[in-house]
Amino acid sequence: MAPPGPDLPTPIGVSPQFDAMMTAVSRVAPLSRPVLLVGERGTGKELVASRLHYLSPRWNRPFIKLNCGGLSDSLLETELFGHEAGAFTGAQRRRIGRFELAHKGTLFLDEIANAPATVQETILRVVEYGTFERVGGNETVEVDVRLVAATNEDLPSLAAQGRFRADLLDRLAFDVITLPPLRERPEDIEPLARHVATAMARELGRDTVPGFSTGALAALHAHSWPGNVRELKNVVERAVYRAPPDGDVSEIIIDPFASPWRPRPKGSEVTTDNGGPPRLTGPIDFTQRIAAEEKALLTEALAINHHHQKQTAAFLGLSYHQLRNQLTKHGLIGANRPSAPQSSP
Repeated sequence: MAPPGPDLPTPIGVSPQFDAMMTAVSRVAPLSRPVLLVGERGTGKELVASRLHYLSPRWNRPFIKLNCGGLSDSLLETELFGHEAGAFTGAQRRRIGRFELAHKGTLFLDEIANAPATVQETILRVVEYGTFERVGGNETVEVDVRLVAATNEDLPSLAAQGRFRADLLDRLAFDVITLPPLRERPEDIEPLARHVATAMARELGRDTVPGFSTGALAALHAHSWPGNVRELKNVVERAVYRAPPDGDVSEIIIDPFASPWRPRPKGSEVTTDNGGPPRLTGPIDFTQRIAAEEKALLTEALAINHHHQKQTAAFLGLSYHQLRNQLTKHGLIGANRPSAPQSSP
């Protein structure tokens, strides 16, 4: 096999967790077997899928992608398998689907958990036998496709609930690669940030690549990154473009919506009179209202940080012991995790 070209997509990282994931990718890439990528949103599943393709013997063949989320059942079926002329209203000519386009190459299906049962059944047949029929047709189409699927959901649980075909899961899971979230590999935050900063400076036409102040790096490390690498990319690009052209990045804006004039959610207890200043409608039990809002904020922060108390404390700008006091105050110690041990400081 000829070596892949210089444009081989390369994920960035130095942490042990990242190295273990990349070792798994390199091990399974040469095989023409299905691979299932599991990870939270923004962890880079598409980038890993492309690396699986370009490290395989199929590297010079098509790499076709499709996101199964947000498509109706009929549209997803047509996108995957194509259709014949006259198959439905508006189908004036034959259309080739993604499986045919990926012949001899790799097909990456993101958000595979959203595929309806009828489509799952056809995918299973293609994986097992390499054949299918286009929508509205009787001709059997033969394809040779390496399938890589991705999800941010727990497919074994969905299969146990009857919401995902267990036989398809068995076929997809020849090997499963789980992508670690960014919060679990903090060593990768700085190299990723510098990589993004370099690319953004180049896009802006700047001659120098900005560095990061101590405070900026501290802010990057303090955030829990629920949106993972995608969120980090947005934050760093925003910081670079706002920084002086010849200066370092010193300001990190995690939430671009933060503003004293941010619109209030609909249904909040605020009214206005003839466009005047907002006023609360009463009567209000102040103590009960504040306690409820504190509890709601703590509950949401715990969920975002997967009930890791040390990370939740950093997320809220509290010390670990301050967080523990608040959780005790609101009866949230062990909330939603009755059998899990508490995180240590």
